Amino acid sequence: MDKKFDKELDIRGEVCPFTFVKSKLALETMEPGQVLRVIVDYPPSAESVPKSMREEGQEVIEVNQIGDNLWEIIIRKVR
Repeated sequence: MDKKFDKELDIRGEVCPFTFVKSKLALETMEPGQVLRVIVDYPPSAESVPKSMREEGQEVIEVNQIGDNLWEIIIRKVR
């Protein structure tokens, strides 16, 4: 499946709450409807970032484990 992202944010090595803050800042530079792919390697972030994004009103399309201690979080900017 060919996935298209408008922006990719690789924040391996970062921990909460910086993972969410950096993801939020990246989204702020994007237009509604655009898709952001966030890559994290900190297990709590794979849960906290999607949860926080939903609380902010953004659409979390999917969260996938893509390696050992590696996740991708796909977010569509709603507002």
